[in-house]
Order: sequence, then C-alpha cells, then structure tokens
Amino acid sequence: MLVENKHLTTIWYEQETDKVKIIDQRLIPFELKILELNTVDEVCFAIKEMQVRGAPLIGVTAAYGMYVASKENSDLDYLKKSAEKINATRPTAVNLSWALNKIMINIRDTNKDHLPNKILELANQIREEDINNCKSIGDHGYELIKKIYEKNNEPVSILTHCNAGWLATVDWGTALAPVFVAHKNNIPIHVWVDETRPRNQGFSLTSWELLNENIPNSLIVDNVGGHLMQQKKIDICITGTDRTASNGDVCNKIGTYLKALAAFDNDIPFYVSAPISSIDFNIENGIRDIPIEERDAEEVSYIQGLDENNKLQKVKIIPEGATCANYAFDVTPAKYITKLITEKGIIDAKSSSISKLNN
Repeated sequence: MLVENKHLTTIWYEQETDKVKIIDQRLIPFELKILELNTVDEVCFAIKEMQVRGAPLIGVTAAYGMYVASKENSDLDYLKKSAEKINATRPTAVNLSWALNKIMINIRDTNKDHLPNKILELANQIREEDINNCKSIGDHGYELIKKIYEKNNEPVSILTHCNAGWLATVDWGTALAPVFVAHKNNIPIHVWVDETRPRNQGFSLTSWELLNENIPNSLIVDNVGGHLMQQKKIDICITGTDRTASNGDVCNKIGTYLKALAAFDNDIPFYVSAPISSIDFNIENGIRDIPIEERDAEEVSYIQGLDENNKLQKVKIIPEGATCANYAFDVTPAKYITKLITEKGIIDAKSSSISKLNN
C-alpha cells in the first residue's frame, strides 16, 4: 500500500544485501523506521515486542526467522530449537505455528547445504501467498460494500477495530482490504476507527494507513461504537482475526466481542476477514480452548505520544500502586458473526462451512 505516495510492504527480503527487512511499527505514526533482522533473537524480539504485529505478518516473519536461523546454523536440531523459540514469542495468533510447521515439514528431506536456500524459497512463497490471499479477501469483501452503496446511494459507513490493514499483513490487509479495494473502485466510504486501547493500534496504525490512501475516516474512543450503531451511523462492521476456531468462534483484539454484541443488538452486519492461515482447524470451541495472551501491565499504565516539543514521550497515567490487568484478546462467539470473508469466498461462521476450507 501507499506511504507518502510510495508503495511499501511490512517485510521483505533484500537480495542485494541478503537481509530481511521490516518496518518498526512501534514508532508509527510518528516515525517510519526500517530495521534489519539479523539473528533469531532479533526475530523473537520483533514479534514479542510488536515491531511486527498482526497474525498474518507474525507468520511471515516467523518464516523469514527460520531463514535467519539457517544462516546461523543449518543443523536440523538447531533449526528445530529455533522454531520452538520463535513459536514461544506469542501464544494466540495461530499463523505463527502454521508458518513454522510449514517450513519444518517441507525441509525434512533437504540436504543440509541446501537448507538456507530452501527455507528462503519457502519464506518468499509464504509472503507472496499472504499478499495474494489478502487481495482476494479484499475483492470478496468489496462486493459487500458495493451492494450497500448501490442500495443506499450514499457513502458506506464502516466500523473497524484495532489494525487489520496492510500493517498487520504483508500488503492489503484483512479487514481493511475490502476498504482499500472499494476506494480504488471509487465507492465513497467513511471509516470509523476505534482507538483500541491499550496500544492504540487504531489511532496510530489504522488511521495512518487510511490517511496515506486518502480515505475519509474518524477516530473514536473504544466506547463510542455502540452509540454510533444506535444512531444508525454504521452500515457494516469488519474486523480481522488472530485465531478462528473450527466452529466459527473468532479471537481478535480485546474489545471486538463488545462491538459484535452492539452490532447484533442493532441489526448491523458484523463480518470477520479471516485468512485460512488464521483458522485453527484443531480447536472446536474458541471460548474454551484459544489461549488468551496477557501482556505487560505497562501497556495499560503508560501511554506514549508527542509532547509540545514534538518529542516522543512515555507518560504514566495511573495512580501510584495501582494494579493493571492486560488481556490482549477476546473471543466473539460464532452466533454474533454474520459471515467470514476468506480468500476462497464469503462463508458462514460454522463448522460445516469452515471444514470445507481444509480440503
């Protein structure tokens, strides 16, 4: 997608330097900084500390992390330990283990001397597939937005939560892919962007993406969404997913469940853009079985932004001695989800439809 009218992706392999490069998303929207991933420890840090984030991007980063590992040591035992180390960085997004498993399965019969090239080939393939899958999700979701516009003949009002745009993938994104495709097809749209406390990925990332694409949007605090739905100011909700269970339960950024409840109560369609790589076919009940990551309490107790001197500052916002809990995700039951938008089409959020994607 566009950054200051130039095309950029979140992660790429630079052949000239033999380096894996990423955008440090912790600094957006205030600074655009490109980093190299040179060691397995740097890959783990990038995932755990959210220099890269979003389930699809975490998976692609993990794949390139295995290439970085193979350059350190192409012994199979070392690669297995590296995969375990990378897999332990974040527990909720299933794309992480999906990408690592795909690498390990496909290198079992590869000669040790050829392992780095084989892993790089696989990582590049996973990256390219992610781009294509997100574009397909965008095309399918665009048809939903187009129908609303043709029915009402006025700008389509879309609510999204967190960041499931291109910064959460390699390019295009998941929840925002239909928005980007609709915009490119001249469908007038307006996006309501939740702040998404505690890390404010909506304010800092989603709004930044939309502004770079010249898409009209409004930033709102997380508790405004229900009010907008009651006032008939939302036509459709679209979010992403970090892990979707085989029964259609969706685990996504904390606060998604509440938006789905409000949408259900106000008869507003609630769609989830779900790449197949984010579906965990081994979990039958998302509420019971999806692990929910608990992150550092400082994400709640501190907030960062620019001060009056245009310097990035971290500020404490809670009383001394207060205790914070920081659950990063919640699970929305399938009954509150209108449909899932996948790269293979729009399907029901239920086992009979989801199981067909695994064929």
